[in-house]
Amino acid sequence: MIVLETERLRLRTISVDDAAFYLELTNDPAWIKNIGDKGLRTVDEARESLLNGPIEMQQRLGFSLYAVERKEDHTALGLCGLIKRDSLEDVDMGYAFLPQFRGKGYAREAAAGVLKYGKDNLNLKRLAAITSPENSDSYLLLEELGFKLDKILVLKGETRQTKLYSYHF
Repeated sequence: MIVLETERLRLRTISVDDAAFYLELTNDPAWIKNIGDKGLRTVDEARESLLNGPIEMQQRLGFSLYAVERKEDHTALGLCGLIKRDSLEDVDMGYAFLPQFRGKGYAREAAAGVLKYGKDNLNLKRLAAITSPENSDSYLLLEELGFKLDKILVLKGETRQTKLYSYHF
């Protein structure tokens, strides 16, 4: 299901058919460094992770991480969407893109679309975002979009520091 479209991109609900793409993305060295190693090593493990993660969240809450595709050729570039983590009070925006699609403005375009979707379709009043303190590409994008740094903390169940940002609509 297509959730939203931007000038160049289409964001759609993720499905088990995206397991190979999800496996590639979650094993990208930048994902492992900045987000963490999900321990997914097979397409079957990726499929199971999708079912128990974004697909379940979409069914339960009506939002999740979405597959980001280029309109022109339907190539899956990355993920961008909304997550409700037990460790955060607010819904947060997350994104990750395959290396060959970074630096082309896709993350900014997708994230701006998700911000608008959160406000206009979900009536969110506040949105959070988290990033590794070392991930300057990510936190600079958040700041460019209008997110403000709230604090640096260690999330429940984690051992490393995380920057917590918020956006008020």
